[in-house]
Amino acid sequence: MKGFRQFAVALGALVLASGAAGAQTKVAVAVGGAGCLCYLPTVLAEQLGEYKKAGLDVELINFKGGSQALTAVLGGSADVVSGYFDHCVNLAAKNQSLVAFVVYDRYPGFALVVSPKQSAINSIKDLAGKKVGVSAPGSSTDFFLKYILSKNGIDPNSVAVIGIGLEATAVAAMEQGTVNAAIMLDPAITLLQGKNKDLKILSDTRTQKDTLEVFGGDYPGGALYTRGDWIAKHQKETQGLTSAIVATLKWLASHSAEEIMAKMPENLVGPDKALYLAALKNTMPMYSTTGRMDPKGAQAVLAVFSQSVPEIAKANIDLSKTYTNQFVDQANSNTGLLSR
Repeated sequence: MKGFRQFAVALGALVLASGAAGAQTKVAVAVGGAGCLCYLPTVLAEQLGEYKKAGLDVELINFKGGSQALTAVLGGSADVVSGYFDHCVNLAAKNQSLVAFVVYDRYPGFALVVSPKQSAINSIKDLAGKKVGVSAPGSSTDFFLKYILSKNGIDPNSVAVIGIGLEATAVAAMEQGTVNAAIMLDPAITLLQGKNKDLKILSDTRTQKDTLEVFGGDYPGGALYTRGDWIAKHQKETQGLTSAIVATLKWLASHSAEEIMAKMPENLVGPDKALYLAALKNTMPMYSTTGRMDPKGAQAVLAVFSQSVPEIAKANIDLSKTYTNQFVDQANSNTGLLSR
């Protein structure tokens, strides 16, 4: 009997140990609009099971815009933001340490679109005194609007900024004429264009050519970022998230738009699969293949914000503290993913 008890205790310890080894760490990721194709790698990684492969139990929490996702992380209700890198630069000017650790968008994918109800708006200068939609005030779409207005000699304060989201709500606001124009992203751009063949697009950053025209170089968009102290305390989780996104980017680069769409949740694809597919094809050049931050791209973000946000122009920002390629380089060395 004594021998049996010892065996039972040993067996119980073995079961507990194996259970602990198989346990997955929970991480909450706040997404600034899951239906936006700019954030597709974050959602696709879950669909492909990459987070679980990395030992993580990831909860994706959807928000209306990047500023709300950021607020969730700063407030402690989420761990990591899936949003635009420019928030890291913006917060650095306020002495808050936010660090991007994997970049999945080489270009921002923004387009400044005129409402189909507006026939008199033909240029950016025509937006003075008008109502322009953004995903949410304080989000990257709002920053881009201010930049593009200033670049074209328009006082950003002369435009009424209205939050309309990024998905169906944005399309509805444009179709109903609630706003005169809006900063939009795909699939909303292509969906609206599918219904309005003569849709006017005043500025477009979905391709390298357009991005170069607007910013003068590559401009990193979507990334996973969080507080610097969280990364310091959660190296394993940060590496796991990075490895999952890098593996997803590798999968993206080797599959067709049709195959990618087939993996996405039905509620994000929507009823019109043909238009979603067209939007996805428009967006695919935007995705990175390695997840690395290009230092020149980070510098471009700082330059853009310095032009439109006086506080950033005055701040002595150390860009090297707003991102790290440490985890991406480790993930790429593990997968053999070397091209950009």
